[in-house]
Amino acid sequence: QVYLVESGGGLVQAGGSLRLSCAGSERTFRGYTLGWFRQAPGKEREFVAAISWSGGTTNYADSVKDRFTISRDNAKNTMYLQMNSLKPEDTAVYYCAATKGISAYYFTEESQVHYWGQGTQVTVSS
Repeated sequence: QVYLVESGGGLVQAGGSLRLSCAGSERTFRGYTLGWFRQAPGKEREFVAAISWSGGTTNYADSVKDRFTISRDNAKNTMYLQMNSLKPEDTAVYYCAATKGISAYYFTEESQVHYWGQGTQVTVSS
């Protein structure tokens, strides 16, 4: 069985924090590079962050660098995105994604994704 399920989204004031989780099957975690993408209303889906299978390599979009932290717990088949200092422009549906054979340094494109989650809404009020 293959699945990725996000949780943890919600409404938060600017400057606040949220932690997103992405739970998956072992099949979508073992050996896979994982990432987060987001899509704001009226905009294309964009890369947010990526993490290697071991967790030793991470990559971030410039817009979230130093505010967001990606991590994973392979024993729990769960990936996280800790989001701090949230801004209204972070408002979007956040998707977790899995790919194989691509370094976290280069996992930035939708076309590279093998599996998607269904998305979780994050709304940041000003």
